[in-house]
Amino acid sequence: MTADWTLLIRNALVFDGTGAPPGREDVAIANGRVAARGAALDSTRADHVIDASGRWLMPGLLDIHTHLDLEVELAPGLPESVRHGTTTVVVGNCSLGTAFGSQRRNGDDPILDCFARVENIPKSVLRKVVDRIDWDTTAGYLQHLDSLPLGPNVVPLLPHSMLRIEVMGTAAAVSRAPTADELGRMRQLLETAMQQGYAGFSTDAIPFHYLANAPYTDRRIPGQHATLGELKSLLDIVRGHDRVWQCTPDAANRIKTFLRFFFTSGRLFGRPLRTSALTAVDLTHERSTWKLFPAIAGLLNSRLVEGRFHFQVLATPFRMFAEGAICPIFEEFDSSRQLMSCDIEDAAERRRIMATQAFGELFVSEWHDARAVSTFNRDLDAMHVERCPVPEWQGETFGAIYRRLQQFQGGERGAARSDAETAALASFPDPIGREGSFLLHLIRSYDRELRWWFTVANDRPEILKQLLFHEHMLPGFNDSGAHLINLAFFDGNLLTLQIAARESVEKVAHAVRRLTREPAEFFRLDAGRIDPGAQADLVLIDPDALLKYDTDANRRMVYREIFEHEQLVNRSDGVVAAVFIAGEQVWDGREFTSALGTRKLGRALTAGGVASEATSRAA
Repeated sequence: MTADWTLLIRNALVFDGTGAPPGREDVAIANGRVAARGAALDSTRADHVIDASGRWLMPGLLDIHTHLDLEVELAPGLPESVRHGTTTVVVGNCSLGTAFGSQRRNGDDPILDCFARVENIPKSVLRKVVDRIDWDTTAGYLQHLDSLPLGPNVVPLLPHSMLRIEVMGTAAAVSRAPTADELGRMRQLLETAMQQGYAGFSTDAIPFHYLANAPYTDRRIPGQHATLGELKSLLDIVRGHDRVWQCTPDAANRIKTFLRFFFTSGRLFGRPLRTSALTAVDLTHERSTWKLFPAIAGLLNSRLVEGRFHFQVLATPFRMFAEGAICPIFEEFDSSRQLMSCDIEDAAERRRIMATQAFGELFVSEWHDARAVSTFNRDLDAMHVERCPVPEWQGETFGAIYRRLQQFQGGERGAARSDAETAALASFPDPIGREGSFLLHLIRSYDRELRWWFTVANDRPEILKQLLFHEHMLPGFNDSGAHLINLAFFDGNLLTLQIAARESVEKVAHAVRRLTREPAEFFRLDAGRIDPGAQADLVLIDPDALLKYDTDANRRMVYREIFEHEQLVNRSDGVVAAVFIAGEQVWDGREFTSALGTRKLGRALTAGGVASEATSRAA
């Protein structure tokens, strides 16, 4: 007798994504979709039965801010996202992506140019991806995604910087405004992409996003060279299709950023523009700034403005890592920006630059310039050594090392705890003087051998929780796939669930809605549901393991064969007991199944029910 269902998940506490309280239910799956839900479904009708007693079952989680555009080409199963319960990812964020293919023309190599420095990814890694690209249109990109054995669903945005390069070429895109004909061509390409179902349009204004290839290493990425008129003209098209504008702030010009947010206004422009902005944070060096985000979003969504706006929120302390001076924050200073313009693997060129007197003088001056724009707290006691040739320094702060150096130079030779530390302290200029001189010597001496970290924001749990669950915020600034060695927030959605679980099961229901149905509805996606007929993208969570999970203790630097390079990742094994995509189990709590990355499960997911050409042909 043929079974009605391929799988029956029994006795789970089901969170349906609506925000309603959970209930004990069974969920049946057939043909990759949810076939039935209810109490005590007949297990004899299923080929396979999973007893989920003591587990939570919910729709697959959405990661709305990723830079997985490159990884999906090398590992389409996206295992580092799937293991944390993610079944849908948004790509093409921050004005960067591969929607127009490699765009290699006239000697330009835009993907290397834009991604290498913004995301601190070695060019050797990027070339592995670019060399594979065989499409050159937005339709071709959707067809390509549909041809891959995707794990999660992939939701593309059209990236502004790549749109400018497509029409103007790199040189013009970073040096001038478009001509009327060029703007018309950009509008035409954006209109076509919206008709094809792209979920929205991404722009960028973060002041330390620079190009990586000569002769443009002193120029910011192309989208940042757009005029207000260009931006309005392009956003009119996004607004007309009721799609999403993903945008980032210019921290150096907060008033300008605030005024640009008014593009969301239906009162001013006739129809609200769905706007997803980076990012609501509780900065460690500006303790009142977090209060502005609810106030700004509340104003933009008020009846006075009639916007449709939210800030994205990261659900964990924003810990950033550096290797020597290789870290996005060092783009803020003219001195260290010279180091960032080198390929990450070019240690010799960095050492040549750092050895000059002019570099040293400028670096120390900028470090102590209180007027310099800074996204982090320049406090040596907030900077922690993770790895260093001096064993005694591992786990210490720069502040502790600096004070020990002062003691050593003051005649207390016993301040050094080993021959290695004695040699290290003796190598500093004597007297060391200012803190900037101390840090200069560290990066000159050790370059990437010195790995250290600091917390930019979100270190106060009570304020982070307020931001995560505020009506005008949305969890999801995970930045998954960005910065191979600097950031690791693949588990960000689990941490939102963890914060909720510490309060109540009702709060968990709210959190599940914020991670599934809310973002799906905002981006107009067929995802985030567990209703009969929905694609069976489901996640089983072990609530006890979730409560015990420690993200800091489970952050790992692992070698990934696909990149031939190390990557900073998270390991939440056991928290997510199972992941199903299109009804197929791809993760069992400890290991991936053979289906992930070998069978097509996820979709190139478009907005508003628009089917990609390849999907339409298959149907």
